[in-house]
Amino acid sequence: MKYMGSKARIAKYILPIILKDRKEGQWYVEPFVGGANMIDKVDGNRIGADSNKAVIDALKFIRDCSTPKTNHEYSEADYNKDSAAARLNTEVSGLASYALIAFSFGAKWIGGWSRGKNSKGDPRDYVTEQHKASEKQKPLLQSVNLISCSYSDLDIPPQSIIYCDPPYAGTTKYKDDFNHDEFWQWCREKCDEGHQVFISEYNAPDDFVCIWSKEIQSGLNTNTTKKGVERLFIHKSQQ
Repeated sequence: MKYMGSKARIAKYILPIILKDRKEGQWYVEPFVGGANMIDKVDGNRIGADSNKAVIDALKFIRDCSTPKTNHEYSEADYNKDSAAARLNTEVSGLASYALIAFSFGAKWIGGWSRGKNSKGDPRDYVTEQHKASEKQKPLLQSVNLISCSYSDLDIPPQSIIYCDPPYAGTTKYKDDFNHDEFWQWCREKCDEGHQVFISEYNAPDDFVCIWSKEIQSGLNTNTTKKGVERLFIHKSQQ
């Protein structure tokens, strides 16, 4: 699923690093699973969690249901109706949770109905595009344990591989404010407990070491020239 901050473009670079020493039966855990564009490329025991319940509901909808094929099945009017309900904190369906991310501008939760044109100058049908992408992802999510909770409340099996893609410091705010100091302390504690912890960020505290970096175009718009240096960190105790 397209999602703001997705790591789909760098998965091929960092997953071999993260999984290099993975043992048979070892759990792979993502406390910030987002659009599941990393975890869907991993085999075996997997847990994907997110504090945004709508994200987990959307992923479960992709995994378990048939997504709308065309904008005749789910229209902009449907989107506006569901977004109005969600803004009032009304409980919405799995379909609505999915649509309010997948069909939103920038793949941001209730970011406004996506608009644009294809290479021929015709209006793009984002519903059809997302249906094709979601149906491709669907079988890859079948055995993933999807959990809605904060990273700090997630029950993680012993000696797991943990990959964290938290809200980046100094970038677009997510649904809630995020305490970065508490997050980095949590990472230290998980390392002390015997987990292997990997973190995607632009920068990290001094006791974390960058083991991979690459300049990547920022955002989902392929026409933008804005770039940032993606980095993968581990705690120095894991070296």
